[in-house]
Amino acid sequence: MMRLACDTGGTFTDLVVEDGDEIRLFKASTTPDDPVRGVLDALALAAQHDGVDRSTFLSRASMFVHGTTRAINAILTGNTARTAFLTTEGHPDVLVMREGGRIEPFNFTVPYPEPYVPRRLTFEVPERIDAEGRVVKPLDEAAVLGIIERLRALDVEAVGVCLLWSVLNSAHERRIGELLAQHLPNVSVTLSHVLNPTLREYRRASATVIDASLKPLMFKYLNGLTNRLREAGFTGRTLMVTSGGGIMDAEAVARAPIHSINSGPAMAPVAGRFYAERDVGNAVAIVADTGGTSYDVSLVRDGRIPWTRETWLGQRFRGHMTGFPSVDVKSIGAGGGSIAWVDSGGLLRVGPKSAGSTPGPVAYGKGGTEPTVTDCSLILGYIDPDFFLGGAMALDRDAAVAALKEKVASKLGLSVEEAAASVLALATEKMVGAIDEITVNQGIDPTSAVLVGGGGAAGLNAVAVGRRLGCASVLIPEAGAVLSAAGALMSELSSDYAQMLFATSARFSFDKVNEVLARLAERCAAFAAGPGEGALETVTEFSVEARYPHQIWEIEVPMASGRINNAAELDALKQAFHATHKSIFEISDPNSEVEFVTWRAKVQCRLREGGTGRLPVVKDTGAIMSRRPIYFASTGWVDAPVARFEAMEAGEPVAGPAIIESSFTTVVVDPGAVAVRTPGGGLRVGF
Repeated sequence: MMRLACDTGGTFTDLVVEDGDEIRLFKASTTPDDPVRGVLDALALAAQHDGVDRSTFLSRASMFVHGTTRAINAILTGNTARTAFLTTEGHPDVLVMREGGRIEPFNFTVPYPEPYVPRRLTFEVPERIDAEGRVVKPLDEAAVLGIIERLRALDVEAVGVCLLWSVLNSAHERRIGELLAQHLPNVSVTLSHVLNPTLREYRRASATVIDASLKPLMFKYLNGLTNRLREAGFTGRTLMVTSGGGIMDAEAVARAPIHSINSGPAMAPVAGRFYAERDVGNAVAIVADTGGTSYDVSLVRDGRIPWTRETWLGQRFRGHMTGFPSVDVKSIGAGGGSIAWVDSGGLLRVGPKSAGSTPGPVAYGKGGTEPTVTDCSLILGYIDPDFFLGGAMALDRDAAVAALKEKVASKLGLSVEEAAASVLALATEKMVGAIDEITVNQGIDPTSAVLVGGGGAAGLNAVAVGRRLGCASVLIPEAGAVLSAAGALMSELSSDYAQMLFATSARFSFDKVNEVLARLAERCAAFAAGPGEGALETVTEFSVEARYPHQIWEIEVPMASGRINNAAELDALKQAFHATHKSIFEISDPNSEVEFVTWRAKVQCRLREGGTGRLPVVKDTGAIMSRRPIYFASTGWVDAPVARFEAMEAGEPVAGPAIIESSFTTVVVDPGAVAVRTPGGGLRVGF
């Protein structure tokens, strides 16, 4: 049976079809007004390629894995549900005060950031539970019913409930949930102790209201997706990519849509790790996913996907925290659709605004008037106007030239070619800056890394970025044009569970801790027996968030097993904490006691063998198809060979300046660089 993976980006909707040991790639324009239509368009292209109708094609598929930016876009544009926040009386400013912190401590001209839920939709509930889980003040149900009537009058569509210390005693939150379900049955509700039962009031509250605000939107979207896929002939399993780098059933994501916020970008590191190990064998990989709208970068070291516990939507301290760990991906507004413009001071700028898929670059002929990185690449000869998307879309070079001349070149006093090269150079510098933040700024030397270029626009300047950083080499995987979608196929079905229980190594309650761990293990086992049934392999991992006494932040420490039976095993956990602390901060205090705060369990179910298949081999054609003039700032116009990616044999070199193109991407091999096809099918470029 076939497996399908689809990633809806800002410009293109990518589809990977895995059929046995073979994969096929397809791209369709994203349709912002109806994203599901873009998905169905990509499926129609795949069906057309196979010579069957879409219904017949979909009937052969057993699994559909989907990644989308729908949730994050809704948050950034303010198109979420009208959401209310219910919290403990006396604490209405949880979302306002946050955890403190300022990017610029002495810049008082910056306005105070708005809370995710405004104060007019924040309601104080008379009740109180203390830090031991004891009821200090009983829940005033009459007051709650009064709040519910006010919510009804305000036409609230979703409610987030986060009470103090509900992670230790959830009775009041549960009762409020029951009253809301009884009196406002059509309003989406999220309870903090169910969604995110961890310490840190702001993070738990923020996660709760974000999740609640997304429920109406994502339920409608995912329900529409599954129904329209079913109507189109699909009878298999629909899964969603999560921001944690795994996959979950679409129904589960609809119940907790906060997990879908960074679903698209989270997949690129998963695929990048696999391709870097298979094609290069490099321990350090910089994974860059260049789409039409954004440039997403992450760092994979020693086979580990990068994680962060502080996921911000928007700027740090000024945005909103999701309260959940996620794959650590840095995004900037620099992609194929990024608009080039000249500011009031006469300086060239690239991005962050993007032409997206509608209207798109000028060369698309869909009404775009602002020159983009794609337009400049076309002007410089990097993109063949007759072979874009394999010839499915013809590009208008003359229109791109006219737009760049009017908007940029004439204002800067440059020729069109010089202006286009300058746009590419500036985009390259922005991308280098983003990579510097995750490498040089963290003490990591990029010269030891391989740069994995993913996304349809990656090849336009991946070699230039890699050379500018001094990377060991650049790798463009054979499925690099749809890197995130390929990563979705490689991901494992997973779920995370957590429970707070404070304990210290000096006064450690083995019974209470093991009771918590047993409950977490039961939830993991239930997941494995339910959604994970039939998995090739199931792995459950336990960890604990711990700290030294008087520290206010915890670090996550892996546990050897799901139980701590005796003093020797407790001491081993202490030593693991000391070692983890030293690896992060370069110091430890082996003689200190340790405080344990939140216990975690993660279950992963492997649904398929690792990696992906290979693209079909193109036979009976030479690698070098033609020649065409291309422009570099260092050489001017040169007559360069054009090679077909799929036709290159393993080990076959192509020396720059050259172009290597496929139906979905173009790789520019700069002068002095040499590209070689790897045995795994990727393209490795050395300097």
